[in-house]
Amino acid sequence: MTSLNRKLLRDLRHLVSQVLAIMLVVACGMATYITMRGAYDSLVVSQAEYYREFRFADVFAQVKRAPESLAQRLAAIPGVAQMETRVVYEVALDVPNLDEPATGRLVSIPETHRPRLNDLFLRAGRYIDPRGRDEVIVSEAFAEANRLQVGDRLGAILNGRRQLLRIVGVAISPEYVYEIRGAEVFPDNRRFGVLWMSREVLAAAFDLKDGFNDLSLTLAPGALEAEVLSRLDALLADYGGLGAYGRDEHLSHRFLADEIKQDQVTGIFIPSIFLGIAAFLIHIVLSRIIALQRPQIAILKAFGYGRWAIGWHYLQFALVIVAGGSLLGVALGIWFGTGLADLYARFFHFPRLRFGLTPALIGWSLVISGGSAGLGALTAVRKATVLPPAEAMRPELPVRFHTGRLERWGLLRFFHPSSRMILRHLVRKKMKAFLSIFGIAWAVAILVVGFYSFDAVDYIMRVQFEEIQREDAAVLFHNPRPGRIGHEVDRLPGVLFSETFRMVPARLRYEHRSKRLGISGLSPDGRLRSLMDSRLQPVSLPPEGLVLTTTLAGILGVRPGDILQVEVLEGRRPVRPVVVSQLVDELIGLAAYMDIRALHRLLEEDPAVSGAYLAVDPLGASRLYAELKQTPAVGGVAIRESMLESFKKTIAENMAISTTMLVAFACIIAFGLVYNGARIALSERGNELASLRVLGFTQGEVTFLLLGEQALLTLLAVPLGWLLGWGVAALIIRAAESELYRMPLVISGQTYALAFLIVGASAFISGLFVRRRIRHLDLVAVLKTRE
Repeated sequence: MTSLNRKLLRDLRHLVSQVLAIMLVVACGMATYITMRGAYDSLVVSQAEYYREFRFADVFAQVKRAPESLAQRLAAIPGVAQMETRVVYEVALDVPNLDEPATGRLVSIPETHRPRLNDLFLRAGRYIDPRGRDEVIVSEAFAEANRLQVGDRLGAILNGRRQLLRIVGVAISPEYVYEIRGAEVFPDNRRFGVLWMSREVLAAAFDLKDGFNDLSLTLAPGALEAEVLSRLDALLADYGGLGAYGRDEHLSHRFLADEIKQDQVTGIFIPSIFLGIAAFLIHIVLSRIIALQRPQIAILKAFGYGRWAIGWHYLQFALVIVAGGSLLGVALGIWFGTGLADLYARFFHFPRLRFGLTPALIGWSLVISGGSAGLGALTAVRKATVLPPAEAMRPELPVRFHTGRLERWGLLRFFHPSSRMILRHLVRKKMKAFLSIFGIAWAVAILVVGFYSFDAVDYIMRVQFEEIQREDAAVLFHNPRPGRIGHEVDRLPGVLFSETFRMVPARLRYEHRSKRLGISGLSPDGRLRSLMDSRLQPVSLPPEGLVLTTTLAGILGVRPGDILQVEVLEGRRPVRPVVVSQLVDELIGLAAYMDIRALHRLLEEDPAVSGAYLAVDPLGASRLYAELKQTPAVGGVAIRESMLESFKKTIAENMAISTTMLVAFACIIAFGLVYNGARIALSERGNELASLRVLGFTQGEVTFLLLGEQALLTLLAVPLGWLLGWGVAALIIRAAESELYRMPLVISGQTYALAFLIVGASAFISGLFVRRRIRHLDLVAVLKTRE
């Protein structure tokens, strides 16, 4: 072992507590990177493999009713590689042990299993038998949520007739990786499921023996999706086509793509902050070591050690810290990443989804952490290599003291002498004080970002499910019904009152931009569904014109007063110019609203409704749900409490692992930063503190000088940390926002208080450790040398 290596071991042993603190910070950055990047890679690989192996379609379309003979013309469209037609209907289900009515999406499949688009992966049971007229395969999410097994039976209303369906298999499909109803954003797997049924049986039940109402296709290499969509719409328009759309508008794929995007964003932002703090700490510690070891560096150079050897020696100090932190970080990253992959497997249904720890991932994490350490050490090491031996033998030039502004203004006379010493020291060491404040502020910022997620979820639940969606349940009819049906809904058992609505599929166009979605016609004096602006003030529906959500307006590039081209995709399919009257803020999904009477005029139809919002008496809810199960006209029922529960499960649980990890790591970083600051201050001022003890200062007074300074730095860092946390949260929101939901920039006072308390507790614990060292300070040894 060389002399320099023995010196390195002594330095590491002497600074073991600080080294361990920095290792923990490096470990946090490594663990975060491996967890987030590993989850991102796992989802990307699983998605690509699943889509490829089970032939997930590129384009989808729904029609009212089209003859099977049209399929040949559709398949002949240039750019179409493979096409399949289907029969798809949503029906009311009577599920065992479920009081509320569930909705089942029946999807036709061939009687004989063969490779096809959106193919099934059987988890349990078998494929349907052509002779079994009542056999169905149910989706895994629906089966798990309702504890259904092969052999169980479900009641279903098929085209007005009740029928018992027998489960023969449980499967998943790339079309429903994220299983959700089209009108919702978050899954309710207990009350919505997909059932695959014989094409012959399903077509006969809905009078589509030689027809179809749904199709999917794949594109040939080099095909233009926009051109294929245009030709599809032209051919399907006469058959009630609802507008063809690409994979990017497919709800399951969009949610999965948004989750992948968010993992990518958080996998960049958060580890960058952690590793940046680690680089900052390494720079501070190395700078302090080099400043204290100036005479040793001079002696080493005098004995013939070159600048490269000395530079490598100090760089090794940083690399040892990174190596130790990296080993711990990889282990933590695997642990957290495995938990996150297990959580994803509960929401996204793949044949295989496991946390993928690849050599490339570990290699890149080591390169990034090593690079951050090298960056932090670079400036400090350079000071050691360029220091001439003669200059290094001399002590550093003393600071030139002069009367500061605090003295000139006479402000210091109001402070105790010990407090004056603290303030003078901070004023004379401005840059060092600023760096300490900046480092602690980042610990506060990370805590704010971590706790912010809970604030955002609470805000969304309160606004969306208490202020905007006030109904207890929403009933959706299979087809538009006459407006008078509202009176019949009011007479249902358990209904206190109801408000009908009209939902119309349409394509909104403005210049070259367009969006396909449903326009909701609401009652202007309704109490169960409210619209709100950015200040959470109620918005009244104008008698004419569209009210758009701000996100939809941004996608279309419109403002109030602009005129949209509305292409209705049902009935007579009118195309009308409609003015954008107002914008509203909603955090979930995209929406366009109209006064229901104005929508009737736009459609040139008699009053008709697509469904009703219900205020339900809890005592009569069970009777209401039993009645709805038996009502043929009902295509689906959405219950607000169920949607709220689904939101909590989907978003809150999805954030649980990442947020818990983030907060835990932030606490470690807060302690590491504060403790290192206090230890460095003790080392740098050891001679000064010992001199004060010799001059008669008590141990308590000396402790106050050191820890009082650290306490003041911490207090000054907190407001800056709050501001940095707000800024980082805003950047993450902007980078990860999606059409499905947006996280609001809402940070509660409780979050700021928690960040302050945690950093304050870290400072207090650090102070206890440093106080113990002050108590055992060897006055004679400290006065002899600065080491």
